[in-house]
Amino acid sequence: MISRRIIRTKVLQVLYAFYTSPERSINQTEKELFFSIQKTYDLYHHLFQLVVEIADHANSIIELRKKKHFPTEEDLNPNTRFISNHLIYQLRNNKALLKNLEQSKLSWSNEPELIKRLYTELVNSEFYTEYMSKAERTYADDKKVIELLFAEIILQSEELFSILEEESIYWNDDIDFVISMIIKTIKKLKEISNENSSLMPLFKDDEDEEFTKNLFRKCVVNHDELKKVVEQHTENWDVERIAFLDNLIMEMAISEFLYFPSIPTKVSLNEYIELSKYYSTAKSRNFINGILDKALKGLKKEERILKAGRGLIGEMD
Repeated sequence: MISRRIIRTKVLQVLYAFYTSPERSINQTEKELFFSIQKTYDLYHHLFQLVVEIADHANSIIELRKKKHFPTEEDLNPNTRFISNHLIYQLRNNKALLKNLEQSKLSWSNEPELIKRLYTELVNSEFYTEYMSKAERTYADDKKVIELLFAEIILQSEELFSILEEESIYWNDDIDFVISMIIKTIKKLKEISNENSSLMPLFKDDEDEEFTKNLFRKCVVNHDELKKVVEQHTENWDVERIAFLDNLIMEMAISEFLYFPSIPTKVSLNEYIELSKYYSTAKSRNFINGILDKALKGLKKEERILKAGRGLIGEMD
């Protein structure tokens, strides 16, 4: 589930914390890195749980209306399409989801007002009205309404963002990415999926997990060397006045140029320019782009760029 872009973001964050902390511990910071990644994975499950909570709230309203002194025909024979949504049923019983929620101890029990507001927004949406009024519904319809619930209501909720930021400092930059992974998961689920069906794994494969560890370690162990490469290509700049985060972004990119033979330099260059869009000013982004381009050309001229396998892609351009 965790993309390499998110991995790079997490490594940048822990490197910043590592170098700005008076007590530096490589092992402890590495544990913090993997903990922050696990928290992103927890959020993935936590937000799936939110949909089940919204359905439970919808069901409670139906039950209350049935108990009115003078229930209407609609109260006694409600439209149960949403609460019987097959995708929600699959999530409610998914063993992998239930196991993670049990381990993480995450719950929405303290946020009844949020659940109510999200449900109200859902009921007032056009896509919900259309879904509930269809003559017949399919599993594709069940999936689509949940996708839209995430994309158009949950993702747009400032109240939810505030609650999640208070709940964990690790979630500040994760919500957009996590919801995109949730929608991707929903698209892959099938009507025949059962309680044992897997959701997305934490890492796509062992290679991504190893990349996480190596990127952090290479940046720390080779910090002086990486800093020297940056300084060589910022001759006309006061290095001390370059934003520390900008320096870290450039050092991380150069570490991939030098120490990750399977990653094409174009991929690394593009990824760190993208990263700078979130963590640097517009002026800094142009600066980082220019310095990394110069550094890459210089390292190639010195024959220090040694790529192999997939890493050779585009290296002859």
